[in-house]
Amino acid sequence: MSEQHNIEYKQSWHDDYLKGICGFANAQGGTIFIGRDDNGSVVHLQESKSLMESIPQKVRNQLGILVEVNLHQENGSHYIEIITLPYSVAVSLRGRYYYRSGSTTTELTGHSLTEFLLRRAGKTWDDVTEPAATLEDIDTASVDKFLGDALKAGRLPDVSGLSVGDLLEKLRLSEKGQLKRAAVILFGKDPGRFYPNMVVKMGRFGKDDADLKFQEVVEGNLISLMTEVTANLNHKFFTKSVDFEGLQRVERDEYPVAAIREMLLNALVHRNYMGSSVQIRMYDDSFSIWNEGSLPEGLSLDALKRQHPSRPRNPVIADVCFKGGYIDSWGRGTIKILEACKEAGLPEPDMQELDGGFLIILYKNRLAEEQLAKAGLNDRQLKAVAYVKEHGSINNSIYQTINSVGKTTATEELQQLVDMAIFSHTGMGRGSKYEWAGIGR
Repeated sequence: MSEQHNIEYKQSWHDDYLKGICGFANAQGGTIFIGRDDNGSVVHLQESKSLMESIPQKVRNQLGILVEVNLHQENGSHYIEIITLPYSVAVSLRGRYYYRSGSTTTELTGHSLTEFLLRRAGKTWDDVTEPAATLEDIDTASVDKFLGDALKAGRLPDVSGLSVGDLLEKLRLSEKGQLKRAAVILFGKDPGRFYPNMVVKMGRFGKDDADLKFQEVVEGNLISLMTEVTANLNHKFFTKSVDFEGLQRVERDEYPVAAIREMLLNALVHRNYMGSSVQIRMYDDSFSIWNEGSLPEGLSLDALKRQHPSRPRNPVIADVCFKGGYIDSWGRGTIKILEACKEAGLPEPDMQELDGGFLIILYKNRLAEEQLAKAGLNDRQLKAVAYVKEHGSINNSIYQTINSVGKTTATEELQQLVDMAIFSHTGMGRGSKYEWAGIGR
């Protein structure tokens, strides 16, 4: 058996391997074999009997846990198997905490350590009370905005007649009269007074990062940021003003509104609020949003492109945003972004974990046109693609008219676009039409 995420081979024992045992205990558990090389072959292990006594003792004394230690023999040589089960409590080694992620054992520090310890205590960062905050720190205008949005979404139980304090209690944003961090993030008058970097930075760049044309910085609570950031994007960054309420609207030669809105919401709801500010960058040919905070454990970049469970970093904040109609609770945010770009004829967005955070990049429409040209489309078919992007669909008669060709040629060339998964064909007879399906697959 080869080395895996929960299996390690070591030719001899070293006390430094206690870090690996600590990492396994804090993660999903695992096994370390002492007396096997990197290929899993058994090698001669000196003092195997004494190690059988010393290893469990060191683990117990320095980690405070129990492990299963077994002595095995193969081809006349002995090796030791150390089985570590996952622990529900945090395990430390000489005051330091280690965690096994993939095939790597890393020391947890800073925000990662804080989140880990909170999880082990059955808490998340946003579910902790903020002793310095009172109801005087809550912006009632933001609360009213949320209630109006929640009424439209129909996801909030009847709260008529409730005071702000009672409403926050009902939304699980307070505990025994004490506000939680989530309440300050969502509705605080000045959340930056409590937590740094309650900010969204926006920059318009030219050819590269060194070519900064202008920038804007927006501060405030989450509810106000959603409005202020989109207003700034419309006013100074987009060449065409877009309606962020009408999610089905797609601007010609602009980025799809649904994708931008979903990207912004994901960044605000799922960010690490003790880390760096959210950063929005617009270039001549791309638009990106980065937020502090890596993907949740067990969730990969590939999983974001398909149906996957929702594992919010800030579940209290996410629940309120769900009730307000801003997000759903099915982990479909990234799928919506992919679908919106496909419908708009844009290349697939680039999603990556970068610098301790999550980055998603949208690319301009003209890149899609280049891909279509490379796909071997003729001028008539490219003209039809442009027509569909502007008008939503095309039929055989229109194809004939705009290209001055007969019905047979139009039928053949439209079918080619369907076969290449660029168009989809629906209906029959007079109801027959061709719609955008995406870049050829």
